[in-house]
Amino acid sequence: MKLRNLLTTAVGTAGVIAGVNRVLTARAGDLEPPLVGADGTYRWRGFDITYTEAGDPDNPDVLLVHGISAASSSREFANVFESLSREYHVIAPDLPGFGRSDRPPLLYSSSLYETFLRDAIRSLVEEPRIVASSLSGGYAASAAAETDVDSLVLIAPTDSTMSDSPRSWLRTVFRAPLVGTGLFNLLVSKPGIKYFHRDHGYANMDNLTDETLEYQWKTAHQPGARYAPASFVSGYLDPDASLAETLAAVDAPVTLVWGRDADITPVSAGRALAKKTDSRLVVFDDAKLLPHVEHPAAFVGVVADDIDEAPSTAVSTT
Repeated sequence: MKLRNLLTTAVGTAGVIAGVNRVLTARAGDLEPPLVGADGTYRWRGFDITYTEAGDPDNPDVLLVHGISAASSSREFANVFESLSREYHVIAPDLPGFGRSDRPPLLYSSSLYETFLRDAIRSLVEEPRIVASSLSGGYAASAAAETDVDSLVLIAPTDSTMSDSPRSWLRTVFRAPLVGTGLFNLLVSKPGIKYFHRDHGYANMDNLTDETLEYQWKTAHQPGARYAPASFVSGYLDPDASLAETLAAVDAPVTLVWGRDADITPVSAGRALAKKTDSRLVVFDDAKLLPHVEHPAAFVGVVADDIDEAPSTAVSTT
């Protein structure tokens, strides 16, 4: 009798979780364009990769590569996209598994993203200035070592995330149809997203707008949204090579951008990396992992090599 009750409870709980998952997906609806510009699609190895394009095509190219998280998309660059497009031809893709790009149930890996960026550099842009955030900075460095690029601007880049070695059990849990979706929905609830931003994303939470929070919630509740993050949280998206070794092979100027208040990847790591790779380090006060979001005007000045024109209280070369 106890076993029957237990099974009945389990089935009922599973039904509730499944119902909640369906409701959340239905509430999210279709995802609108992340940025203001022309929409494009790049067909890559079976994926439809969406991107937004703006600026005069005759101007120098800038490729914006968003970071990796449970709610990532190219909307990360919403605060700088228009300003950059006044001087550059700017392209911002949603990486495979994120945003409005295809999200098939693959076992996502760092090599997939490194290969994607290498091919995108060769197909979508010409000798671009690449701006890449966090873990994507490692992918961009790897791709830049094999392609022609003008320069790299890497925002708190890293080559390691959640663990010292991949955890297959955790990826399996998050990929599970019922439990995995339920756990992921808890992680990317609006309180969950705000928690992570408060902990390590923003120095000033007033800079997290309601529109940004809503978009991140919606993109994290699209069909297939949990597959790429499942590989991220379990350590499978960490590049194989160290970031210092990869940057040493890049034949282009490198600027590292750091928030002085960052703790997950502290500014001391930025100083060490800059020293090892002979890179320029620019440190933003009152910022954690998202200096380009919290100080957009100053960040555009860094990308354009006009630091002297940026607000003097926001950045410093170190």
